[in-house]
Amino acid sequence: MRLGFHPEAVEELRAAAFWYDERRAGLGDEFVDEVNTLGLRIVTSPGAYAQWPGLSGSNSTIRRALVDRFPYVIAFEVREQDVFVLAVAHAKRRPLYWVRRAGQVPA
Repeated sequence: MRLGFHPEAVEELRAAAFWYDERRAGLGDEFVDEVNTLGLRIVTSPGAYAQWPGLSGSNSTIRRALVDRFPYVIAFEVREQDVFVLAVAHAKRRPLYWVRRAGQVPA
């Protein structure tokens, strides 16, 4: 399996890393490392992660994985042989703003 990111998820990751680096030098890199480690675990066993609650009626199965040490969640879906990250979202802000990305094939 391969891991892909929606372009907006890449921007979310960058923005969060920048925000953490402003708080403490190197903390943004630690955040990115945690997301990368989680991404590797997701690719290895995507079915091990819970389905996103309340989204069972959508056309695709969206799952979530919590980022260690940081209040972020990765929303992803499995597409054939790929795992596609829909969002790198703060766990307590703007719930489900990213759901429109499900099933999209970004340009």
